[in-house]
Amino acid sequence: SHFSVKKGAAALGIGTDSVILIRCDERGKMIPSDLERRIVEAKQKGFVPFLVSATAGTTVYGAFDPLIAIADICKKYKIWMHVDGAWGGGLLMSRKHKWKLNGIERANSVTWNPHKMMGVPLQCSALLVREEGLMQSCNQMHASYLFQQDKHYDLSYDTGDKALQCGRHVDVFKLWLMWRAKGTIGFEAQIDKCLELAEYLYNKIKNREGYEMVFDGKPQHTNVCFWYIPPSLRGMEDSEERTSRLMKVAPVIKARMMEYGTTMVSYQPLGDKVNFFRMVISNPAATHQDIDFLIDEIERLGQDL
Repeated sequence: SHFSVKKGAAALGIGTDSVILIRCDERGKMIPSDLERRIVEAKQKGFVPFLVSATAGTTVYGAFDPLIAIADICKKYKIWMHVDGAWGGGLLMSRKHKWKLNGIERANSVTWNPHKMMGVPLQCSALLVREEGLMQSCNQMHASYLFQQDKHYDLSYDTGDKALQCGRHVDVFKLWLMWRAKGTIGFEAQIDKCLELAEYLYNKIKNREGYEMVFDGKPQHTNVCFWYIPPSLRGMEDSEERTSRLMKVAPVIKARMMEYGTTMVSYQPLGDKVNFFRMVISNPAATHQDIDFLIDEIERLGQDL
């Protein structure tokens, strides 16, 4: 669901028109039946579908695509299955939440960003590929003046011929150090804490006056999406005027948050939904008191709107 798919199509030269969008349900999860329908349609037109990009933890809703069903379809039509787990991949560290990624083990490639959910300092991204040696066979240029084949040590350490970049930072070192310090148990604890805080926020506002959830049900990740409805809009019938006024609420509250320097929450529209808040919790040092403060602060800054 990330714009990187379109950017990749543009960079490859196949063009953004070659990216076919698949319908999602109301929670933002890919609908497998629509995926199969679009694959069949494309093949009937003489096109060659070669990649399905599924998402584990979408940017806005924090949704996890049904990876098992998508893997079955990719196997049926012999299509490469990629999983963008940049945001949600860290949940694999949690025994409580890793079921949300069931089926990811069948992917051909996976994107994973430890600098997001796991708190590793920027930049720390990984592309995991199932087939050993594939990155080298795709990218190597046999530059003998850089990558001599008769060195007296293990040539697998010459990573420059395996990627698009030649020189690069050793990003994985940051992850390795943090993993050594915290351990898998430590990562699990901080991930579980962030998800617990998201659930706490959801439970606090789901039935609270002045709040409307963007979708029904508990969030799957730490993304909590909601509208704050100022007193002037409460009880007002659904109309063009109400929608127009609600569109302006989140940007004004966000601007006031920035001016006061108290907190920072992102907002965005999505489809036919006007601007709503998207509270994403990725700092395990946050507390229930911080969440309570956030709710009070939104109400303080939006009372007069």
